[in-house]
Amino acid sequence: MLHQTDGLSLQSPLRPLSVLLFHLLLIHSCRGQSQLIGSSQPIVATLGDDIILPCHLEPAEDALGLTLEWTRPDLNPRFVYVRRSGQELVGKKHESFEGRTSLFIDELKMGNISLKLSKVTLADQGTYRCFILQLGLETLVQLVAVSGAVSSPVITLAGIDEATSGVILQCESAGWYPEPEVLWLDGEGKLVSVGPTETVRGPDDLYTVSSRVTVEKRHSNNFTCRVQQQNINQTRETHIHVLDDFFEVQSSYSPVTVVLAVSLAVCIVFSSAVVFFVCKWRQKIKTKRSRSEETLMEGNRAAPASSSWLTSWNLYKWFKDEHQRRVEAETKVESLTADVQKLKEEMEKSEKQLETKNKEVESLKDVLKLKEEKEKSEKQLKKELETKNKKVDSLTADVQKLKEEKEKSEKQLKKELETKNKKVESLTADVQKLKEEKEKSEKQLETKKQELQDEKTRREKAEKQVENLKTELQTKQDNSSSASLSSRGNVQ
Repeated sequence: MLHQTDGLSLQSPLRPLSVLLFHLLLIHSCRGQSQLIGSSQPIVATLGDDIILPCHLEPAEDALGLTLEWTRPDLNPRFVYVRRSGQELVGKKHESFEGRTSLFIDELKMGNISLKLSKVTLADQGTYRCFILQLGLETLVQLVAVSGAVSSPVITLAGIDEATSGVILQCESAGWYPEPEVLWLDGEGKLVSVGPTETVRGPDDLYTVSSRVTVEKRHSNNFTCRVQQQNINQTRETHIHVLDDFFEVQSSYSPVTVVLAVSLAVCIVFSSAVVFFVCKWRQKIKTKRSRSEETLMEGNRAAPASSSWLTSWNLYKWFKDEHQRRVEAETKVESLTADVQKLKEEMEKSEKQLETKNKEVESLKDVLKLKEEKEKSEKQLKKELETKNKKVDSLTADVQKLKEEKEKSEKQLKKELETKNKKVESLTADVQKLKEEKEKSEKQLETKKQELQDEKTRREKAEKQVENLKTELQTKQDNSSSASLSSRGNVQ
């Protein structure tokens, strides 16, 4: 009995170490069998939508009672969702994810640890880590946020290139994330060479892009502005047809306007001169006719009766010549009137053309005004962009600093992990040593038990021998007593 009590006292300190060793061996065996499956491709989410970050145990195991963690290493605190002992630890979660992350509790028994993230923002994009503490398993899932409210490109006439007589088109589109690229295509779908794309990032972190291209007259004059994001397969495009008149404005504007202006001035001066000349000529004829009639009346009064026949002949001749001159003058007047009418029509036509050109000039002035306003806005946006670039540089420096701190903490954690691993190895060695000592003690205990059993057997044999001796001794004593009594009787 004393040996058995000693055996129990030796087993009591070995039991927790045996349990620890068994737990370590169980973890090692589980690592070799189970694995966490996430997503090899980035998860693309539209801003404002809900998204699911996949994470599954394969083969499927019950994860309901395990410690589950969703983290983002670039955050402080890094926790997005933590579940321990069947409860969510809300206090450890980063404040930006409060009320927006959850697990599918009913599916945890089937190994589904996927995270549901509600109302995705630009700040949510990054690399997420799904981790199971007891099994030591983890997987990474990358989230990319994109804008779903992008605007269709707007094409406007930005001006005319005097060097090539081409038209300058501008394309602008807003509400993009990530930053897209802008392409120009002709009517045959071929790329048109353009300059660099101008990009502005607004206060909402969405990009506005604009691009200019100078196009020359072609067969169809159809052009397309395409804004696309190949990574997320998102495209918007707008088509435009440029009229031939826009290509002719630059080549014909200056000389035609000058010619029309000069022609109009010449027509006005010439018409005025013709009208003045006709009026003077008619007044001169009227004056000459009045003078002739007065001379004729005076001659008739002064001439004698004998010359009446000659006077009548001269009067007839004069009237005939005067009629001929009048017919010629009226013909000239009609011809001049027709020329004046023709010049007047041409002048009206020139005025209409000039009015049309003036409207085109006004339109071009509006275009130039818009161009100036755009340049002003571009300068302002450029200043804002420089300011934001400075902020980005500052944030980049902060990120670099945080990255360095993270690396330091990771190194420190690595050292601590190495120290703990050494401790675990030391404990494992101690466990192994204790296990060997336990086995040795058990063997010694078995030996002592066997010796005790043999001693007990010998003791039982000795007790039997003693009993036999006692019985023999009692028999001898009885025999001796009866013999003495018999002898005493005989003596008497």
